[in-house]
Amino acid sequence: MGALLRAAARNVGRNRRRSLALIGTMAVGCSALLLFKGFNTGIMNQYRANSIHAFYGHGQVNTRGYLDQAFENPSDHWIADPPSVIRSLLSIAGVREVFPRIGFYALLTNGSMAASGRGMGVDGTAEAGFFTTMNVVQGAMLRDEEDGILLGEGLARSLGLSVDSPVTVMARTVSGAVRSSIFRVTGIFHSGMKDVDDAYFRVQLPRAQRLLDTQKVELISLGLQRDDQWDAVAARITEQAMDLEATPFAVLDKAYYQNSVDWLNAQFGVIQLIILCIVVLGIFNTVSSGILERAPEIVSLRANGESAAGVLLLLLLESLFLGILGAALGTVAGFLISGGVFSRGIFMPPAPGLTRRFWVRFEIQPIHVLVSCGLAVGCALLATALAGARLARMDIGKALRSP
Repeated sequence: MGALLRAAARNVGRNRRRSLALIGTMAVGCSALLLFKGFNTGIMNQYRANSIHAFYGHGQVNTRGYLDQAFENPSDHWIADPPSVIRSLLSIAGVREVFPRIGFYALLTNGSMAASGRGMGVDGTAEAGFFTTMNVVQGAMLRDEEDGILLGEGLARSLGLSVDSPVTVMARTVSGAVRSSIFRVTGIFHSGMKDVDDAYFRVQLPRAQRLLDTQKVELISLGLQRDDQWDAVAARITEQAMDLEATPFAVLDKAYYQNSVDWLNAQFGVIQLIILCIVVLGIFNTVSSGILERAPEIVSLRANGESAAGVLLLLLLESLFLGILGAALGTVAGFLISGGVFSRGIFMPPAPGLTRRFWVRFEIQPIHVLVSCGLAVGCALLATALAGARLARMDIGKALRSP
């Protein structure tokens, strides 16, 4: 076996032109797959991060059945004892932060014009450090300003508001009375979703509770230590029997996140299949041509007493060396391109349903390297086995008589 390995290594370096062509073909195929996988992962992670860190957190907690039913008085089914529920949620392994919230509809006016909006009472100080992808284009995030209000760009434009402008918010209390309160604009955000930018605003939770005349909260959003902990956290919430149910962000944001991800996965699946076909055929063609060029050499080995199995093993070892070298070169090239030329990523046009552009970085994972390298090496070995087996089994006498 040692002699075969040495012979295979010598053969790799003997015909440099052929070896470089094989290595280059496999390197290009490997790097193309690696970059495509990294780009696909980058887009999916960008969508997930935008959904988690702009609106929903990793998920939210409501009273059981609240999201599945319509109630005449929804506030009767809000979380009645927020401090107790918050303490219980923070005791669950994996839960890093909790964000109590109240959603409500309101009428906003600047004194001369009015517009309807969808408000959210939040803990500004706690949320400012977690919800970092809201893309505030004027002013700053709502933090500890008691009378602050953060407006969607479209809503602010319709009322002619800018940072530090006063705005009056009128809403119905949980008992049906109308109350109003004056706020001052701290910031204007642009999420990229027109429905959100044209209607949404945020105020401090205590002010929202006073405006609605309640001490309850409608929901509690959760921020986890890791993205993959949601299932365990949701199961623990169910086990605690607090009459609560947990809903992941993918369900809450089905229209933007889940549908977009499903659509992109289907599209990328087709593109990946096309790339795979091109890469596989390219490697097959190059490797097979290289083997067929060596027909006289292979016949000479057989004529000198080498068995068909021995010749085939020698060819396979050569292809294994070339495949490893090509895969290694392709991997290095992929990381250099993604981390050098495109270190910041690619500035993408607005995706379906969005109105703003965003950067997508190549996020190459270890599994991507294994798959790309394995495919390159596997294709080289398979092509060698198919072409080499045919040549190794040729009739020696007939092959020597042929021109």
